Amino acid sequence: MGKLLIKNAKLVNENNIFESDVLLQDDRIQRIGKDITDVDAKIIDAAGKYLLPGIIDDQVHFREPGLLHKGDIASESRAALAGGITTYMEQPNTNPQTTTIEKLEEKFLMGKASSYANYSFLFGGTNDNLEELKRLDKNACSGVKLFLGSSTGNMLVDDEVVIEKIFRNTEMVISVHCEDEETIKRNLAKYKDQYGDDIPIKYHHLIRSEEACYLSSSKAIALAKVTGARLHVFHLSTGKEMDLFRNDIPLEEKKITAEVCIHHLWFSDADYDTKGALIKWNPAVKTTDDRAALWKALLDDRIDVIATDHAPHLLSEKDNVYTKAPSGGPLVQHALPAMLEKYHEGIISLEKIVEKMCHNPAKLFQIEKRGYIKEGFYADLVLVDLNNTWKAGADTNAYKCGWSPFDDYTFRSKISHTFINGHLGYENGNFSTEKKAMRLTFDR
Repeated sequence: MGKLLIKNAKLVNENNIFESDVLLQDDRIQRIGKDITDVDAKIIDAAGKYLLPGIIDDQVHFREPGLLHKGDIASESRAALAGGITTYMEQPNTNPQTTTIEKLEEKFLMGKASSYANYSFLFGGTNDNLEELKRLDKNACSGVKLFLGSSTGNMLVDDEVVIEKIFRNTEMVISVHCEDEETIKRNLAKYKDQYGDDIPIKYHHLIRSEEACYLSSSKAIALAKVTGARLHVFHLSTGKEMDLFRNDIPLEEKKITAEVCIHHLWFSDADYDTKGALIKWNPAVKTTDDRAALWKALLDDRIDVIATDHAPHLLSEKDNVYTKAPSGGPLVQHALPAMLEKYHEGIISLEKIVEKMCHNPAKLFQIEKRGYIKEGFYADLVLVDLNNTWKAGADTNAYKCGWSPFDDYTFRSKISHTFINGHLGYENGNFSTEKKAMRLTFDR
């Protein structure tokens, strides 16, 4: 692939910001330093811009195989590059589900053929595939996913004996969707008695409630402590859950870690009246107090990772009565710009954004040589202009579904370049047609 020389960038890496040049050769970062020259390198002048490690998104749903009308690996990985996301971990609730080693490897073949961003996939645990999970090599993929609450794909794992056996029989990170199914069913029945299927969307967070989240996450954490399992709790949404997590030890020593998603940091129940089903997610967007508690826990390191839970649906699917409108929305293209808005508002630093979106996912999943700007590491990088406004909308969205919950919002920061394994995959609205993505490798 040759050489690229990024000149005069402000690097954001390992809690520091400093001006430097970065020389890329083939798929690696060859040199970081001042006043680098190389007559064979193509030069990119980054004066006034910030260079971040490529974002690692530990939770996406790219809808392939089986749900290709919503999105596919090619379309959504391109959208990810436009958002500075160079690496993603895709979830198993596709059709067919990724619940056998055979289906997992088929998915890796799909990634190799179609992906524009680096990829790995999670293996789905079920009530009846424990023996298959035991055969899974700990370095084969990013980890195991358990749906302890129902969501798209009907992969609910509700056999407590099986859950404990899974916790005891894998060394891999077990990522969990935590919502208590019986609580949700009871709440849904109450509102259906009153409204039928056309329940006002503003009650979504009372149906998929704080109680439902806390009951499930606290139970999973208690089991992880008993079994010694390596547990990662996805998409936290309530303030009450924050007391379940620690910030008094380094991430590398944590056996129980936590993730928060962009939509739970950005929206609240106050937005249901204007956004409606466009912000219907599972777990639900909760109250302004919950959002404030999530921010507090993120900044004091009880929450370790920021992700998207990117999950596209068509607008025609969202435009249904409550019980038929699916949960989820497209986010990979707008996640980093949204976090940079919070930087502009003085809520979070650039260094903390990089820690939660780049360094920590790499540490947590033990990804080899990604997530940092370091010599010898893979050259996954994103160049950001913090003072270049643009409006999200149909003319800028790269998602296959064509819409975003951020449509009509004007962002103050713009991603100008995304480098994937030393290759310029995205530049100022234009995508490379070359696929330079790699399957993730792990050091476990």
